[in-house]
Amino acid sequence: MSEHEPTTTSQSPTAAIPVRTASGSTGMTTRAFQPSPHEVPKVEANLYYAGLSPNGRGPKLIYRTSDDKFIEAEGPRAYKRLMRLCLVPEDHELGQDGRWDCIHDQVVEILDKGGIKLTSVDLVQFTWLDEKDDQEIQEEEDDDDNDVQNDSLTYDDIPLTKPIEYGKRHTTNPTIWVGVLPVTLTGMVAHESATEILGLLKELGIAGVDVAYRESVAKFLHAPGLFAPASDLNPLKNVIDNLSTPLSLPIAGRKTPMQGTLCCYFRVGNNLYATTARHNITKYLASIQANIGTLNDVDVVVSLERRTKTLTKRVDAGGDYAQTSAGELVETRDQLTKTVTKIKTLKAFFVDVKMRWSKLEDRVIGYVVCAPPIGVSDPPHRYTRDLCVIKLDKKKFRKFRGNVLSVGPEISSTKFKGLMYDSTDVPSEFEYPDEGLLPVQGMLSAVDINNPNGKNLEGERIRRVIKHGFTTGTTIGSLSGFMSHVRKDFATGNLDSVEVAILPHDNHSIAFSRGGDSGAFIVDALGRFAALLTSGISKGTDSSDITYATLMEWVWDLIKDKFPGANLCFDDLEDFLAEVV
Repeated sequence: MSEHEPTTTSQSPTAAIPVRTASGSTGMTTRAFQPSPHEVPKVEANLYYAGLSPNGRGPKLIYRTSDDKFIEAEGPRAYKRLMRLCLVPEDHELGQDGRWDCIHDQVVEILDKGGIKLTSVDLVQFTWLDEKDDQEIQEEEDDDDNDVQNDSLTYDDIPLTKPIEYGKRHTTNPTIWVGVLPVTLTGMVAHESATEILGLLKELGIAGVDVAYRESVAKFLHAPGLFAPASDLNPLKNVIDNLSTPLSLPIAGRKTPMQGTLCCYFRVGNNLYATTARHNITKYLASIQANIGTLNDVDVVVSLERRTKTLTKRVDAGGDYAQTSAGELVETRDQLTKTVTKIKTLKAFFVDVKMRWSKLEDRVIGYVVCAPPIGVSDPPHRYTRDLCVIKLDKKKFRKFRGNVLSVGPEISSTKFKGLMYDSTDVPSEFEYPDEGLLPVQGMLSAVDINNPNGKNLEGERIRRVIKHGFTTGTTIGSLSGFMSHVRKDFATGNLDSVEVAILPHDNHSIAFSRGGDSGAFIVDALGRFAALLTSGISKGTDSSDITYATLMEWVWDLIKDKFPGANLCFDDLEDFLAEVV
């Protein structure tokens, strides 16, 4: 078999193709239908991509050219392979001299010629752990001879310990991953187009690339002064984001049911503006009460009070455990004091919000001044033009801090650092910000995307990015160096665009984005504006397997064209807000 020849899966007894009679009709005869050798078995179709979605499932496989063998798990205790997406290395031959930008256009032409209702064309890789064979446990070597040397061993002398993986890790070839509308493509038609795509790559001298098709839908992930941003230690941290001034403030049109996220702030002279995705045009009090109820719960306040009494008795009684109990007593009293203080603060905040934010007119923070029709920019970029500019009421932004991104509270600072640092033997660009508020300044260029500075645990170069959206809050993902072709299907026709692709973090189980996150800005580890979140691709869930965004560099060019003198910097905040403070 040629390395470029697509492999076929086993026949499915339910798949069939029509066979024409001599007269040209498709009459019902004993030979009217015959199985297609290119249909994927039902179990494999539904479980091949298991692990790619947060619910443990994945998109439905239609056809693939890869030669890995899918093994169906038998029984509840059988090993279940879980797949995850990973980036194609930026030094792959498809990334040289803009080759992928030309090739994905040619792939789209092939798919359109075959009548395939595509939703996206991505370049990705997949990885998973194969089941580990039974092995004898090797005895550890005795290293008593080194005891003297080890006496002076420090933490910094110990090499990085990689996470233990039980099984052999398999990583696929770079894969041209084609998304198509559900129930619109057969394995036979997919096989024909895949053969043509592989033929194109062969003509270009490119080997070791697979083609795969899956079902998916590309979709948009649709007053009193605002409060100051809350630090990590503030009792209101979990509830105040919806009414404070950092990036990603949740917004909604006054007369529409759609909602999304406010993006970057900019200024023109002494006026304050913000951007979001154009298509964006809660039960908030209940969430505050839920936080109060959780803290008042018997497992929190009452248990802390009981623990305090128990530890006090142990300390007073003396004995072997008195010293240990004394230390625990100090910690427990401190935790009880903090919890009671947090409850009081939340109750006061609840009353404040109910009194000052209940009326609809109190929640109006500005009005739309620019909303060009949703479309696609002119070549060569062809990015999604999905932009809305809002002129903000500065009186509502008296506690404005400029462009800062909240990196919590969904992820603890310790876990956040772990997700961002990846490899300790490579200097990290990221520094966890004071108060959990990351200052955002500067801009990631198209050239920067293909030159990541970070490395993951496998030593592969990678660029981590952060976003704080309305639905998913703070998430961390991986920015691909290969642009994706995305097609959104409307009643009036298709909208084709080229997008920046963001994959979920390898070691984080949640999706990078979901419906309602549109308009959130994505920043890199240095706090530079990277892209504006516009859409995602998935099937059967509002979580996105891959998130798509428009490069900030392109968005900013559009803003400057409409608003001469626009500036993202707020170095003189005191003077800028003087008239409203």
